[in-house]
Formats: sequence, structure tokens, C-alpha cells
Amino acid sequence: MYNILVCDDDKEIVEAIEIYLTQEGYGVYKAYDGIEALEVLKKEEIHLLVMDIMMPKLDGIRATLKIREENAIPIIILSAKSEDADKILGLNVGADDYVTKPFNPLELVARVKSQLRRYTQLGSNVDSTKAEVYTVGGLTIDDMLKEVTMDGDRVKLTPIEYNILLLLVKNQGRVFSIEQIYEAIWNEEAIGADNTVAVHIRHIREKIEINPKDPRYLKVVWGVGYKIEKAGR
Repeated sequence: MYNILVCDDDKEIVEAIEIYLTQEGYGVYKAYDGIEALEVLKKEEIHLLVMDIMMPKLDGIRATLKIREENAIPIIILSAKSEDADKILGLNVGADDYVTKPFNPLELVARVKSQLRRYTQLGSNVDSTKAEVYTVGGLTIDDMLKEVTMDGDRVKLTPIEYNILLLLVKNQGRVFSIEQIYEAIWNEEAIGADNTVAVHIRHIREKIEINPKDPRYLKVVWGVGYKIEKAGR
């Protein structure tokens, strides 16, 4: 059974989410501010976090920053705002997905299932006959161990970042549009996906590139999309 932590200062929202998640067989832990969420994460085995942005004591943005210092579990942020800037802010600090209030509980459950699939696939046992090691210059992905290294140093990626990078590395030299990346990774139609993909691409660059502004590996093809190619010009 997967355990999900729901964190929101509105207790009615937390209880409503709990009802839908427990109906799907998930274990649900509850917190009402960022500090409580951090305390639960220290004590319990949590597989996914649903967290509001605007909360007292410690808001969702700062809490996500602290969590990402040592934990790669999927984080879905809730926001009462619909502006792109608010969504991008959440993604920038390490969230994997967002849901805008008011939301359809069934949509949130679908997002939870989608994120858990990616997360568990990263940690699952993979048939060694199917898993491979992919290398591009100093960049290596061991898809059996789900491990990424750059010049021998391990790179810590979130499940979304890993899957994007794996897609590009497995298809070295091929250019993928933002829509193709989104649909391949999120398994849903790419509507307004530009900012979401761009934020995750930037995070990957910051982790694998010496100079993210002048990348050696993860290149943009202006007006077309992104690709992975060998280091060098």
C-alpha cells in the first residue's frame, strides 16, 4: 500500500481528499502546514505528497525546498491561483505536478496515480535482460539501477527529470518537441505544456551541465525542441 501525505491548512479540503484517496486503497497521512508535513516525513514512509502553497508557519514553496534537499518523492502542489507564474514557481522549487483549486477530486486522484507509477518504476526491479546502460560523452544512465552519473559523479534527479533525460539519451540526436516530451512522460495530451517542460529541462541542465547556459549535452533546437548530443562542438 502506498502512503500519501496531504497537507493543506483547510481541514475540509484535506478530509475530502482523504476520502477519495482511501477509496483507492491508499494510506493517508494529514498535515496542516509545512512544518507538520516535514515532521510526518521524518517519522513515516511517505510515497507521495499533495501540498497546498499558501499555508501558515511554513508555506508549500519553502517546505518543498526543504524536502528536496534529501527526498525525491513526487510532490503535487495545490494552488488557489491559476496564473502560470504560480505554477512555474512550484515547479521551479522541485514539485513534479500541480493542480489548481477548485479541482475535480477525480483529476487529483488520476494525477496521484500517474506520479506514483513513475516513482515506483524508478525504484522497481527491472529485468536485467531489458535494462541497459546508455552513455553520451561523460553522461551515463544505468537504467537497471536507475542511476545517472556525470563524469563519474552521481546525479540526483526526480522521477520526472530522470524519465525526460532517459527519453532523450535513448534517442540520442533526435529532436523532441515540447509536446512530444510531455505526451511521452505525462501520458496525456500536451495542452499548455511549454512552461512545465521548460522548467524540468532547466533543472536537468543545472544538474548535468558545467554551464547550464552553454550546455554540452542537452541542446535546444530553436523553434523545434530539445535533443541530447555528444559533448563537443
